[in-house]
Amino acid sequence: MSKAFQQCRHFLIYVILILVTFVSFSPVLNHGFVDYDDNDYVTENPHVKAGLTRDSIIWAFTAEHSSNWHPLTWLSHMLDCQLFGTEPWGHHLMSLLIHIINTVLLFAMLKKMTGTLWRSFFVAAAFALHPLHVESVTWIAERKDVLSGLFWFLTVAAYLQYVKHPGKINYSLIVVVFALGLMAKPILVTLPFVLLLLDFWPLERFQRHNACRLVGEKVPLLCLSAISSVITFIVQQRTGAVARIEQVAFDSRVANAFISYIVYLSKMIWPSRLAVFYPYPTGAVSIWLAVLAALLVVCISICLIWLARNRKYLLTGWFWYIGALVPVIGLIQVGGQVRADRYTYLPSIGIFIIVAWSAAEVLAKWRYRRVVLSVSGGLVICAMVLCARLQLRHWQDSFTLFKHSVEVTKNNYVGHTGLGKALRAQGKLDEAIEQYHEALRIKPDYAITHYNLGNALLAQGKVDEAIDEYHQTIQFDENYTPAFTNLGGALATKGNLDEAIDCFRKAVDLEPNEARTHYNLGYVLELKGSLDEAIKQYRLTLQINSVHTKARDRLEATLAKQKRSK
Repeated sequence: MSKAFQQCRHFLIYVILILVTFVSFSPVLNHGFVDYDDNDYVTENPHVKAGLTRDSIIWAFTAEHSSNWHPLTWLSHMLDCQLFGTEPWGHHLMSLLIHIINTVLLFAMLKKMTGTLWRSFFVAAAFALHPLHVESVTWIAERKDVLSGLFWFLTVAAYLQYVKHPGKINYSLIVVVFALGLMAKPILVTLPFVLLLLDFWPLERFQRHNACRLVGEKVPLLCLSAISSVITFIVQQRTGAVARIEQVAFDSRVANAFISYIVYLSKMIWPSRLAVFYPYPTGAVSIWLAVLAALLVVCISICLIWLARNRKYLLTGWFWYIGALVPVIGLIQVGGQVRADRYTYLPSIGIFIIVAWSAAEVLAKWRYRRVVLSVSGGLVICAMVLCARLQLRHWQDSFTLFKHSVEVTKNNYVGHTGLGKALRAQGKLDEAIEQYHEALRIKPDYAITHYNLGNALLAQGKVDEAIDEYHQTIQFDENYTPAFTNLGGALATKGNLDEAIDCFRKAVDLEPNEARTHYNLGYVLELKGSLDEAIKQYRLTLQINSVHTKARDRLEATLAKQKRSK
């Protein structure tokens, strides 16, 4: 086979990967934002909406917003707003393009490391098109998934260059790219261990180098992983994202970890009933189910280690999957979800490697193996495309997303709350309130539902009932800033100005950079006759949001009022 023909074939495969991935996910360009973290990350985040300004860049590196420290992710959202404003198609397009780049990089690296074409193609295609990855690509707030994936692959690419040409410059490039990846999402903390797995297979470096040397190469990367892990834990604990032991017992977390390993595997094989949120099960985790899952994980591990003597890809693939899931498997419980589809974005590659190389080996002696592999692989990829397109339909908007979630899960209080918010946005207040009550039936102490129920009641003119719900919100989450803001507004409508001022001051203490709260505090202070303080708050509002027209008008009016009073 001529070199020119090989190059042409490789180029054609790249084009196929790009086109199939783009066409499969193209409906997302018609989707909007969803009312689930997209508001925190883009639509209601003034720092992000401002684009790449000096102040917003400083904020990106210093903020603990959304219980994470990922400045590169913030910068990517700011760039989107700089380019597209708040038009959702542009944000979706950027995430899709990054996912396509990730797919191309994965194919190129596997082909380079293993020297195989079609197995590498299958792994890359499965990564690109598997319906479990729809969440990572189409959810704008999950930009950190595809972005960190990009730096994962770039780090591996830099590592391959270092393996080929060892030296300080090439090694420094690994460290820099890896550090950038950690600033996109800390899930990359396990990448140094994956690099060791790649040393075992397919790079075969353990045969040429001392194991201590190979581990020693990873020490600077492991140090970066440790620093990132500490920062992430501190930020998430400080912002209340990490569940306390009394909320989710450690033995339940361990049990759920083993169960999740098996559940993720099952969903890779049969991706049905996928949802944006899987609630933690009420009551204790089934001990027998946990033991069975643990035995399965251990038995699979032992079998694959034994088989890996002659099939090294089994060990690399399996422990890539096991290891890459460790940060998100639930041993440190963050949030209320029991597991999430997006967590499989990078770990699933290990399983795809096992499938591709095992299938080729099993059929190695078959006369018609190429036909069988081509047809079966093509059918699997077509099935993935179909399932991905079906899953994409549920991400059109908030209503379709949460309606599907409550249909395919049980006791999904987040799903019912999200559906309630979507119904309220459609003006269906009574139906929205029904959803909120259902969510509170499942989880009575869920502060966000109380807050949204308060908003719906306030929209119906039931101010006293709304005030009760805001108090309930604060009872269950004493740092929930929007509840203090809306409670202050509700109290002000009833003429309780002193209580309203107290609420607004508390909201300002919790979130000093929220223009709306400063404005409301200034307005109530103006009503109380505290003109100097009101002027101060209006000026603070304009410092945060220079185009806040109401604050500018009230400032001018209050200054004139102050002048007349003198």
